[in-house]
Amino acid sequence: MQLWTQIVCEIGFRKLNAFFSLLGLTLAVIIVVASQLIAESDERETRRVTRDMGFNLRLIPAETDLGQFYRDGFSQFAMDVTTLDRLATQLTNNVSFNHLVGSLRRGYTVNGQSVLLVGLSKTYVAPGQGKKPMGFVIKTNTIHIGSEISRFHGKNKGDTMQVGMQKFKVSNDPIETGTSDDITIFARLEDVQSILGLTGKINEIEAIDCLCLTADEDPLTILRKEIGDILPDVQVVHKQKLADARAKQRQTREKVNAVVLPSVLLASAVWVALLAVFNVRDRRQEIGVLRALGKSGWCIAGLFLGKAVLLGFVAAVFGVVFGMWTVLEFGPSLFPVTKKAIQINHLLVFQLLFATPFFAAFSSFIPAMLAVSHDPAETLRED
Repeated sequence: MQLWTQIVCEIGFRKLNAFFSLLGLTLAVIIVVASQLIAESDERETRRVTRDMGFNLRLIPAETDLGQFYRDGFSQFAMDVTTLDRLATQLTNNVSFNHLVGSLRRGYTVNGQSVLLVGLSKTYVAPGQGKKPMGFVIKTNTIHIGSEISRFHGKNKGDTMQVGMQKFKVSNDPIETGTSDDITIFARLEDVQSILGLTGKINEIEAIDCLCLTADEDPLTILRKEIGDILPDVQVVHKQKLADARAKQRQTREKVNAVVLPSVLLASAVWVALLAVFNVRDRRQEIGVLRALGKSGWCIAGLFLGKAVLLGFVAAVFGVVFGMWTVLEFGPSLFPVTKKAIQINHLLVFQLLFATPFFAAFSSFIPAMLAVSHDPAETLRED
């Protein structure tokens, strides 16, 4: 009788043992699939939510007085826009910052109301990352206005508003934020430069700190050294509370993953190994007969390991299908911001289809070796 035929007959004869082995392996695969996809989704969600909280890194001219900067919310000094270009050319996956946006910020008066006028450049990201711009995209001849500006001037989305000598279309529905954004007019960098007569100038570069280190790990020293080597003529201001929230969230997720996956794999390995031990114990008489009939130890071990491999493959198929379906079905409700990014991980599917049979065979290896180590004469004598 061929090996695989014997294995199928063995599974059919000892259905309960095979069922519990298959159940344990399938549950392990489901948990691995679900935890991996959830971890990926959680990371995306965390990045997006913390990203949308705003930039946590501000680069301003070196001569800026920080007291004035914190009081007014912008530097009174300006720097050439080529400063932004110099920093953008250094963007790679190896630097500690990303999402660069140059801005020109000044206090301004529009029809008797003091406002903060902000011109924003396009977003620069590291090549090949395909990251979307932060915040909103400002189109030509449009502006975004704050709620207080809307109330003072009676302007809403679609209305025309004059700023300086230029007329713009309001492109947003102003919403009260409780921040300085309520008295801010956002426009394209080139338009604000023209209004203020500061062509080719900016006074701030905003970015995101990608180190994800908490304050006690001193990320500011690293950032100042890295950015200072490129732009020695800027000051680096770090929004530490915002950076801490981002770092702690990501570190917590990584710690959970570091505990969950090994625990699942260990529990599954113990489960499969114990079932294999019980199977060996129940089949001692059969093993003794097979050895007495001249079957080699490796042939008998192959029965146990082959059974584990077959069950492992079937468990991988069931586990991958059910695990993927579960995450695709319920994931969007857990991660509403990045729900469109939740999709099948084909690499993970391939890895599990290969790794699960190997893992099952590894878990059954010691019981299989115990099975062939018994002297057939002693085993039959006991019976």
